Amino acid sequence: MTTFDPTIALIEASDGDQRAWDSLVARYSGLVWATARSFRLADADAADVFQATWFRLVEKLHQIRDGAGLGAWLATTARNEAIDVLRRRGRESPTDLDEHMAAVRSTSDLPEETVLRAEEDRLLWQAVRRLPDRCSRLLRAMGTDPVPSYAELAAALGIPVGSIGPTRARCLGMLRGLMAATGPNR
Repeated sequence: MTTFDPTIALIEASDGDQRAWDSLVARYSGLVWATARSFRLADADAADVFQATWFRLVEKLHQIRDGAGLGAWLATTARNEAIDVLRRRGRESPTDLDEHMAAVRSTSDLPEETVLRAEEDRLLWQAVRRLPDRCSRLLRAMGTDPVPSYAELAAALGIPVGSIGPTRARCLGMLRGLMAATGPNR
C-alpha cells in the first residue's frame, strides 16, 4: 500500500494480510498508547490496556468496515479498557513520573546540560501532575507522535470535539502559570 487507507487495511487484515495488520498497528499504536497513558496507569497496566484494545479489534475485525472511524473506535475501546483496569484496581494508580523522566535520555554530551534538562523535565511533570485531571490527560494525549486527530482525542477522553481547542488553550495557560510559579526559566 502506497497511501494508507484504513478501510482497505481493515478489509485486508480481516482476510489475513499480515502487512495490512502491521500497517494498522503502526498507524494507530501511538493513539492507543496515549489513551491508555492518559489515565496515568502504571506501565504494566497501560501495556495491558494496549494489548486488550488490539485484541478487541481482532475480535471485531470482520465487523468493522468503516476505516474513517477506526481511530475513534480504538480510542474509545482503549478508554473503556483503562476504566475497567481502574475499576478492578479499586483506585487510580498514578505513574511515577519521576521514574519515567529518569528514563528519558538527553541528547547532550555535557553533564551540566543533562542535569539542567532533567530538572526542567522534573518541574514540568510536577506541574502537569498539579493540573486538573482533564487537562493532564489532554496534554499527555496531545504529546504523542503522531498527534491524534481531534475526533480521536474526543473519543479517547470523552469530551466534545469542539471543546478540545479551547480546553487545550486553558490547560496550557494553567501549565504556564504553574511553571512560572516554580521560578525563572532556564
